[in-house]
Amino acid sequence: MDIEFSLALPREAIGIPMVRRVLGDSLRSLHVTENCVSDILLAVSEACGNAVRHGGPANRYHVEAAIGLGRCDVRVIDKGRGQVRIPEQYPSSDIENGRGILIMQAVVDEISFEISPGRGTTVHLRKRLDVDEEAVTARPRELASV
Repeated sequence: MDIEFSLALPREAIGIPMVRRVLGDSLRSLHVTENCVSDILLAVSEACGNAVRHGGPANRYHVEAAIGLGRCDVRVIDKGRGQVRIPEQYPSSDIENGRGILIMQAVVDEISFEISPGRGTTVHLRKRLDVDEEAVTARPRELASV
């Protein structure tokens, strides 16, 4: 089963829980393991947080997701200045920022950036899905008992 959706969100933190809810519920409905769901939601939250902080001058950013064929692809698209600096190591604990990209890299299989100066940034996250096979095989029995 394939699921695709696109969300246009205000550049405010209030939109991040909405993305997490829609994406998390979609993955769980396909019996993706909770560890895999958590990794994807962490990466997407970081990407959305960056769009909220750095995605100006536009008042909105977009999230596009495609789930199917054993993987999840998410794109977070903003209209920011299109600058991405990938740190070589985690910053010291007394520095507040600079961990997001490294966190995303740690929990997804692939991350890429499409940077168009003056047009914005797209963060593309891709992760292979781990499916809970027991839940998938138990589903027909659950439906039969309803």
